[in-house]
Amino acid sequence: MKPGIIKTEEEYAKALERLDETFDAHAGSTKGDEAELLVLLIENYENEHYPIDAPDPIEAIKFRMEQMGMNKKDLAEVIGYKSRVTEIFNRKRKLTLKMIRNLHKKLKIPYESLMTDY
Repeated sequence: MKPGIIKTEEEYAKALERLDETFDAHAGSTKGDEAELLVLLIENYENEHYPIDAPDPIEAIKFRMEQMGMNKKDLAEVIGYKSRVTEIFNRKRKLTLKMIRNLHKKLKIPYESLMTDY
C-alpha cells in the first residue's frame, strides 16, 4: 500500500490494516516511517469523519477527581464550599470564571472542557 490522503472508508480500513502490520517497526526504519505517516493520515481522517466533542464540564470534573482519588470535600477546597460542589454536580449552579480558573490550575482540566454548555 502506498500511503496517501485517505478519502473513503475502504481506504481507511486498508490504512488501519497496514498500520497493524507496521506498528511494531523500529523508529527511523522504512517501515517505522510508514507507520508514523499512517498514524497521521488515519488521525486526519478520523478527526474529519468521527469528531469527538469536548466532554461535559461536570463529567470532566468527576473523571479527573476519580483519576486523582479526590472526593467532594477535596473539590470544595478547589472551588469553594461543599454545598457549591453539590449544587454544581446537580447542575443547579454554573461554574464561575474563578472556579474554572482554579479547576484548570489545580486539576489540570483543559479550559475547553470546562467552558462548554451543560
